[in-house]
Amino acid sequence: MKLAVTGAGGLLGSALFALVKGHEVYSLYDQHAPTSGIPIRLDLRNKNQVAETLERLEPDAIVHTAALTDVDRCERDRELAKAINCDATRAIAKSARNLGAYLVYVSTDYVFDGKSGSYNEEDIPSPVNFYGHTKLMGEQAVKELLSDYLIARTSVIYGSTPSSGKVNFALWLLDSLSAGKTVKVAANQLVSPTLNTNLAEMIIECLERRVKGILHLSGASRVSRLEFALELCRIWSLNPSLINPVDMSKMNWYAPRPRDSSLDVTKASSILVKKPASIKDSLCRLKEELDSSKRG
Repeated sequence: MKLAVTGAGGLLGSALFALVKGHEVYSLYDQHAPTSGIPIRLDLRNKNQVAETLERLEPDAIVHTAALTDVDRCERDRELAKAINCDATRAIAKSARNLGAYLVYVSTDYVFDGKSGSYNEEDIPSPVNFYGHTKLMGEQAVKELLSDYLIARTSVIYGSTPSSGKVNFALWLLDSLSAGKTVKVAANQLVSPTLNTNLAEMIIECLERRVKGILHLSGASRVSRLEFALELCRIWSLNPSLINPVDMSKMNWYAPRPRDSSLDVTKASSILVKKPASIKDSLCRLKEELDSSKRG
């Protein structure tokens, strides 16, 4: 299979390249060059360049992981958020339709309002911030233009290496707590934290089986950010008293966040060989990956 991956230098893109085997893979990136695959520079805001690049490569499948995921920046710079998260997704979907390519669009739990939590694939999205709104518009473009697609919703991706110039939630906690710094963590925001390598394995299986429709591909555990931090402390034997639990309303976020955007992964767990992993199993795997990278 000839595969094109956007956001190749990101947290998910880098994990996909590390795990995918037996396929010709093109790494599409903007600012942060990937270390694997065949790298190709691509500005997602340039719709003509998007179309020309994909139609030149003629991939059998496209995994669209690239997005502006800074929730507060999306709220402040709505034009940029729409250009990257919505308009670029529409351009990629159009090219996929012209090529007859299968598209995996990586979406987010933030398409939901957070009033109930444990959302399944049939629940109606209702985002509370502009980031979620743009990602939902991306979903709508994919559904409108294609029949051969997978919308893969996920939640709070983390992993063993900083990617695209950003430190993810788990690494930020590890770096801060290991240095003896206190951290402020939301006690009442519930999510489904997702290890990037677990997510990559599930997406690769979906690619190879050409799973269609909408599928929630997140971690299997519904936890608060505080519970995540405490479990991380337990596995790494760090000091939990350094964690300062606060109400999410005190987090000084610019954009509103859903209170409980956790995802129900029953469907994925029933149809995939590579299952959504629990928080304990995921953090233990993260520790193994970090230990292995230090040894290497």
